[in-house]
Order: sequence, then C-alpha cells, then structure tokens
Amino acid sequence: MRVVLLTGKGGVGKTTLSAATAIGAAEHGHRVFLLSTDPAHSVGDALGRSVGARPVEVAPNVVAQEVAVLDELDRSWSAIQNWLRQLLREGADELLAEEVLVFPGLEELVALRAIREVEALGDFDVCVVDCAPTGSTLRMLRFPDALAVFMGGLFDLERRAARALRPILGAIGMPGLVPGDEVFGAFERLMRDVDDVRQILLDGDRTSARLVTNAARVVVDETRRSFAYLCLYGVATDAVLVNRLLPEVARDGFFAKWVAREHEEMQSLEASFGVPLLRAQLRATEPIGVDALRAL
Repeated sequence: MRVVLLTGKGGVGKTTLSAATAIGAAEHGHRVFLLSTDPAHSVGDALGRSVGARPVEVAPNVVAQEVAVLDELDRSWSAIQNWLRQLLREGADELLAEEVLVFPGLEELVALRAIREVEALGDFDVCVVDCAPTGSTLRMLRFPDALAVFMGGLFDLERRAARALRPILGAIGMPGLVPGDEVFGAFERLMRDVDDVRQILLDGDRTSARLVTNAARVVVDETRRSFAYLCLYGVATDAVLVNRLLPEVARDGFFAKWVAREHEEMQSLEASFGVPLLRAQLRATEPIGVDALRAL
C-alpha cells in the first residue's frame, strides 16, 4: 500500500490538498483511504460532511477517518500515565502533573498507528494522511530516538532495581514510586508500536511526504527547513505543493505587488528543492465538497 503524508505550516491549506489528493488518486482508479491524524481535525469541513473516528465512504473509492487521538493515547499511555501521575503528585500539584504527562510528539506518533490498521485491511491501494502541522510532525520524528535512549540500558537497570526496591517502599507506604511490571510492559508495547510506525515512515519504496506551502517568504522559509529535517530523519519527500497562487489576472491593480512577490518566491522555491513543485491557484470560492476538491 502506498502511503502519502501531507504536512505544512498551519493555515496553508494542507487538509484541503490532502482531501483533493485522495479524490484525485481515486479518479485514477485507486482505492484510497484518507486518514486525518491532525488533533484539530478538519477533513470533514473540507469534504462538507461529517467524518469521525469510524471509517466512512465520502466519495467513490474514497474512505475517510479522523483518528481519535485521545483514545489512541489512552490505549498506549494510560498505565505509564497513571504511574507518572502518582510520581509527580509527590512533589507537584495535580494540574502541573497533568500538563507534563504527555511527551512532545507522542500524540502524533500513536495516531499514525492507524496506517498499520488500514494496511492490514488489504482493501486499499493508497493511504493519504493529513498530518499535524510541521512543528508537531518534526517533534513526532524526534520522539522515537528519545524513547530508544530511555529503553536502552537504563530501562533494564531500572527494572531490576524496581524489583528490589518495591518491597522496601511498600513497607513504608510509598509503593507508587516504583513502576510495576504493567508499566514496564506498557513501555515495551509502546516501543514496538513506535518501531512499527517508524519502519513505515522510513520505507522510501512505499512512503513519501509532500510539503504544502504558500508563495510567501515566512512560509517558504519554514518549508525549506522542514524539507531539510525530513531528509535528515530519512523521510523521503516527493513533491512540494504550492497552494493559493494568485491568478495572472490579479497582476494589474491592488494585488500587483503580491503577484510580483509570488513570482520571486516561486523562483526561490524552484532553486531550493530537487523535487517537483505542484501548483494550485487560489480559487474564486472555497473548495468545499467532493466536486470542488475534484476540480482542484
């Protein structure tokens, strides 16, 4: 199954182009699953219909789903979270404890486990993923390394120490300070899940990222950095999608300077990336609904 990840700075039209990509792939005869892992889901808004945590057919050969990130997080993290909550409450107030119980990048990573479930169905040729904005995506790519450091060496040492200390701390009424076997088991399961997702992301033969951008200096600069980070982490980028380009009819009048500036930024984009640049003009109306997305 082909996996296409779309990400970009918030507000550039990433979700709209994800939905358009899915519908375009279906128009070419592919069976497509459109998956949203962005905690702020808006795939349903782009499609003009309700999309939720259960897969639903939204167009011929297109099934869509918005991953319930909090449910996925609870499934992976609840045992670990309960232990951390007990540990932190020994020296911090409850609100502070709750704020630090989720590591940056974890939500996005556990949401991407849904790709495995789509693949296991065997019913789809392409999975188009509407990812979180680039900042969250890059945190997600860093998280496996942080977790691997924790698990390697230190984890085994702590597990042996926990077995020795648990009876002592239990005798003095502080058993919660030492993680139980269920916590260590949860860490091990999470590590396996993280590794499975990582293998999908780094498989350049079936997975690639597409960066969505606008022809504006601030957005282009972030896209350039994101492209470099994706390369460093081994995630293949196969295209940059430049969205909401002003039409040539706007070059006379109020938007003339904007059109000229966009031309400059397009030259910069063409010089910055060794992958195709795909262009989408600003539409006269918002592209909401299957017909509008098909045209896009």
